[in-house]
Amino acid sequence: MKNIIITGGAGFIGSHVVREFVLQHPEITIINLDALTYAGNLENLKDIEKYPNYRFEKADITDIEALRRIFEKYHPDAVIHLAAESHVDRSITDPMAFINTNVNGTANLLNLCKEFWDLNPEHTHGRFPNKPRKNLFYHVSTDEVYGSLGEDGFFVETTAYDPKSPYSASKAASDHMVRAYGNTYGLPYIISNCSNNYGPNHFPEKLIPLCLFNIIHERPLPIYGDGKYTRDWLYVIDHARAIHQIFFEAKTGKTYNIGGFNEWQNIDLIHELIRQMDAKLGRPEGYSQKLITFVKDRPGHDKRYAIDATKLNQELSWKPSVTFEEGLAKTIEWYLENQEWLNNVTSGEYQKYYEKQYHS
Repeated sequence: MKNIIITGGAGFIGSHVVREFVLQHPEITIINLDALTYAGNLENLKDIEKYPNYRFEKADITDIEALRRIFEKYHPDAVIHLAAESHVDRSITDPMAFINTNVNGTANLLNLCKEFWDLNPEHTHGRFPNKPRKNLFYHVSTDEVYGSLGEDGFFVETTAYDPKSPYSASKAASDHMVRAYGNTYGLPYIISNCSNNYGPNHFPEKLIPLCLFNIIHERPLPIYGDGKYTRDWLYVIDHARAIHQIFFEAKTGKTYNIGGFNEWQNIDLIHELIRQMDAKLGRPEGYSQKLITFVKDRPGHDKRYAIDATKLNQELSWKPSVTFEEGLAKTIEWYLENQEWLNNVTSGEYQKYYEKQYHS
């Protein structure tokens, strides 16, 4: 492969994936395609922006003609697709934005791959050739497509889809579109569904970076409902390495769940966050407990997600490199050392959103 397009490469997860590929493969040109919406930030990639195998193209995946110009310029051998609207709360207030980006945008990319790649229509119904592949569409998705779990059990790759929010429904639809293009047109694809990510560069609308920011500034820590919602947490750098490994080692037509083997209730996570942050900030133990503020629950809130990543471990020997406590410590250290970045991204539109969401 000579050229790989990574969509959403200026975002949280995407920037770590771009960095992983740029650093590991100087022989491949990595094209970061991003619309630079509120959550996309080229500051996330300042350390590699001068690398000779890195390119940036500003484009929205809903703009088919802009995408076509980029495909004509680079003739990509592969697409790693991360560009998406991803915040559940926003999907509740503006579902059409999620349908447009996550469903229509994915369809645009699939149609261009079909147009530019020499596909073999005989390679349908999952019967892809077991030989070095010429092209690949790697679709990065979420565990939220599976719906909600009870107190027991885990999501596996064969779990039936049961999305509960406009966000997860839009991601489920895009997953189905990718598989349909594989089945109908022989488009070589891989899909991975990940659990909640955390780590450096995370835009502070999500739980961990929002609470980090608010602890620093002694603002309320908004916790939905009773705080007993359970999530599996995955360190973003481990996720980027998993994507890299799957991209090069897995067979096409496969699906992998990527998880941290690491379940935490939200309220317990916040207590651990407070414990580490108060120590780092030189505050008395438990000082920030007073900031915990229980807020009205969001509609249709899924009770528990838990990923079983056994397939990925058994087939490709992947496993997380850090425990949650270790990853959280690394994350806290990064945010404390990069408060200028944090203050920059929490100004403007995000500040308006925060005030409306939590102080209305």
